[in-house]
Amino acid sequence: MRSTFTQRMVLAGCRALSGLGLCLVLSSALAQTPLTLERVKASGQIAVGYRESSVPFSYLDGSGLPTGFSWEICGRIVEQVKRVTGRADLKVTPVAVTSQNRIPLLQNGTLDIECGSTTNNSERAKQVAFAINYFYTGTRFLVNASSGVQSLDDLKGKRVVSTTGSTNYQIMRNLNARQNLGIELLGARDHSDSFLMVQQGRADAFAMDDVLLYGLKAGANNPAQWAVVGEPIQVEPYAIMLRKDDAPFKQLVDGVLTQLMKGSEFESLYKKWFQSPVPPKGINLNAPMSKDLQTNLKELSDRPAL
Repeated sequence: MRSTFTQRMVLAGCRALSGLGLCLVLSSALAQTPLTLERVKASGQIAVGYRESSVPFSYLDGSGLPTGFSWEICGRIVEQVKRVTGRADLKVTPVAVTSQNRIPLLQNGTLDIECGSTTNNSERAKQVAFAINYFYTGTRFLVNASSGVQSLDDLKGKRVVSTTGSTNYQIMRNLNARQNLGIELLGARDHSDSFLMVQQGRADAFAMDDVLLYGLKAGANNPAQWAVVGEPIQVEPYAIMLRKDDAPFKQLVDGVLTQLMKGSEFESLYKKWFQSPVPPKGINLNAPMSKDLQTNLKELSDRPAL
C-alpha cells in the first residue's frame, strides 16, 4: 500500500519548490519502504556523510567540524527536509567516511546522504543513486615541483599513490596495465595520507582529481614546493550520493539543487569555495568554473561517467 505519509511529504516538497517542474514521482516508487524521509521523520535525525580532507568540498575546519562546498549544499537540503517532514528539531549527525566505506555505510543505513567528493559513474550507480551533478574534474598528479615530472610518461617505472577505493585508483591500475607503464601503484586510506606519502618521499606522485590536488597544495606549509601536472585523465562528475530506489528523496534533493542552480546562489557558493580564501588556512584555489559545469547549470543532468 502506498504510504500516505510519503505522499504528504512529496506534495509539501512540490509546493515548496513549485515551478521547477520536478513534482512527478512514480507511484511504484512511493510504495517502497523504508524511505529516507520516513526514517528521518520517525527518528528525528539525519545522518550526513562527510570527508575529512577533501578541500574545498568536504573537510574539517580549524575547530574539527565539517565544512566545505558540498557540505554547505547539503545544509540547504537538510533545511528542506526539515520543512517537508515538519521536523524543525531535526538533528544532523555528521559521519566521517572514506573512499572505501562510503557506499556500504549508505547501503546499510548508517548514512542517509553522502556529501563528500564522490564521482558519479555507471558502476557505482548499480549500488547507489546520485543527485544532479554539481562539479566536474579529471585525474592529474601532485608532485614535488623539483622532481621534473610533467606528464604520465614521466612516471613510467615510478611509485604513484592514489586513495584506495577511489575511481582514480582504478583508472591508474587500468592505465598501468593497458599501457605497460611499470608503475608501482600504492594505496592510502585518505587524500591526506596519500599526499603525506609524497611529502615523505615514499611515492613520486599522487594521482587524484585535480581540484582536490589544488586544495592539498594550497594548504601545504610551502605550496610552491608542489605542482599539479599532466593532462586530465577521464573527466568525471561529482554528485551527492543517495540510497537507490528512493524516488521521493532524490526528488527533494534534485529540487534543492535545481533551485540553487537556476538562481544565483550556486554561483555565489562556487565563488565562496573556489575563488575566495577558505578556512582554516585562508587558501584560495582561484579555480574558474569549468565549461562542463557551466553546461550542467543549464542541463541539470545526473548523467554518470562511464
